Amino acid sequence: MLTQAIKGVKDILPADSAKWQSLEKTVRELFSDYGFSEIRTPIIEHTVLFARSIGATSDIVEKEMYAFKDQGGDEITLRPEGTAGVVRAYVEHKLFAPQPVTKVYYLGPMFRRERPQAGRLRQFHQIGVEALGVSEPGIDVDVLAALVELFNRLGVSGVELHINSLGCRDCRAAYKAALKDFLMQRMDSLCPDCQRRVETNPLRALDCKSEHCKTATNGAPMMSEYLDDDCRAHFESVKQGLDDLGIKYVINPRMVRGLDYYTRTTFEMIAIDKKGAQNAVAAGGRYDGLVEEIGGPPTPGIGFAIGVERLLIMLPEAGDGAPLPKVYIAAIGGQAARFGQKLADALRKSGISAERDYSPGGLKNQMKKADRSGAAYTVIIGEEEMTKGAALLRNMKTREQAEVELDKLVEEIKTRTRFL
Repeated sequence: MLTQAIKGVKDILPADSAKWQSLEKTVRELFSDYGFSEIRTPIIEHTVLFARSIGATSDIVEKEMYAFKDQGGDEITLRPEGTAGVVRAYVEHKLFAPQPVTKVYYLGPMFRRERPQAGRLRQFHQIGVEALGVSEPGIDVDVLAALVELFNRLGVSGVELHINSLGCRDCRAAYKAALKDFLMQRMDSLCPDCQRRVETNPLRALDCKSEHCKTATNGAPMMSEYLDDDCRAHFESVKQGLDDLGIKYVINPRMVRGLDYYTRTTFEMIAIDKKGAQNAVAAGGRYDGLVEEIGGPPTPGIGFAIGVERLLIMLPEAGDGAPLPKVYIAAIGGQAARFGQKLADALRKSGISAERDYSPGGLKNQMKKADRSGAAYTVIIGEEEMTKGAALLRNMKTREQAEVELDKLVEEIKTRTRFL
């Protein structure tokens, strides 16, 4: 047990961390382009925050949260998603006071106790954005555009944007009543979970993965039939905005999402594999009542989250291995080794990655290590080179090499590696 990780959690080893860093770099650059600033919230929150915001009848709260009492008797939960914590921070720190619009993004671990599988872990990671303070549909379009552009920049193909409207609380009440009546007539065909949800949250039956429930809900009333004028106009404006930007989408009337706080625009980015199977890799929507629900002022909001582990699986030619050094220093002899250490330090301080051999060895052995390191250039220096005051600089791809004076090595290497 001491040498085995807990089931459903995973180490991110050096061979994989380069992929994460590359993804995170793209994420930070893109969200900055769209006007989002980073926020970092704690991984533990009061349990009541998630029960109140996500919904006490949701699968997350009922079955999946890591909730416990700490030594002081407080009910604590490892965060299962990012929105609730962001909204709590928004209210606690009165982020609405300095300016009417707050746009933030986050990256970090989340925790749910569910069956581990490819791309789905008990400690997993999410990338997400939240935009608070704007009710107009234009912000919905901007958020969706950022989501689509992220997949474009990452070169991910085989995905579709699915959208729907869940309406506001007023028009959804009438829809829930109609859907409940429909489901009550088909109770025997529903799975046990959906039989229970008919009373607590009938919309979840439309999202159930059970084939029995999919069949039983064929012909069920759709939310689009119950939208009031304002919600219908809002959804039409969102679709028009996406059309204006040339963003393709699929209207999915069965998409209801699993969290109780969603209103109006909801969406998922669906990955479609070669066999036609569909899997959501990103999801989000509006939550216009959530800020008020947890004690803040009435504030509209919209956001999305992406599962990082699932996204990494989809990246084309993601590559593996630790970042390759640009320069390897092969030094033979005590005096050359000391110079090699100083040279490595100078290169690193100049922003050039450098690696060297820490154990004594001959040139042949060190050149093998230089080859295996993947370095673009190798500096070869021994006692003879120290006496001459010049080292050999070898291009590891072309095998061409040239003598370079010791005091000019850093500048010469900077010139040659500028575009690597």
